[in-house]
Amino acid sequence: MVKSFRDLQVWQKAMDLADAVYTMTAEFPRHEMFGLTSQIRRASVSIPSNIAEGRAVGGGRFLHHIRIALGSEAELQTQIELAVRRAYLTEARARAVLDDATEVGRMLHGMLNALEARQARIRTAGMTALLLVGYSVWLLA
Repeated sequence: MVKSFRDLQVWQKAMDLADAVYTMTAEFPRHEMFGLTSQIRRASVSIPSNIAEGRAVGGGRFLHHIRIALGSEAELQTQIELAVRRAYLTEARARAVLDDATEVGRMLHGMLNALEARQARIRTAGMTALLLVGYSVWLLA
């Protein structure tokens, strides 16, 4: 049973990803400290942070935060590709982190799809109940 965002596997994997990104970017040139290094780190931290915030807030806001986390995951992959182009990372080093990011993205997409399906079922059930109440009132009138 999920009691906290910490219980979510996607959050745990996203935390591992952010940790790996911090280790990876420690090797970047110093002149990138406030440029690409900072951008990549912020994008990686944004993923588990948005999962945690969305879970804490709950409701429809959770969907919103999952979408933001997905955007940050795509942003992270783009920035890693740029780091490879700038020769701050080898292809092999980047591939390991990109594979982890892709896995987190798949998990986020799965969560998003499940939450959207659940919301659709709730909306449908709510509309059915409203129609039944309206019909009952009409019959009694």
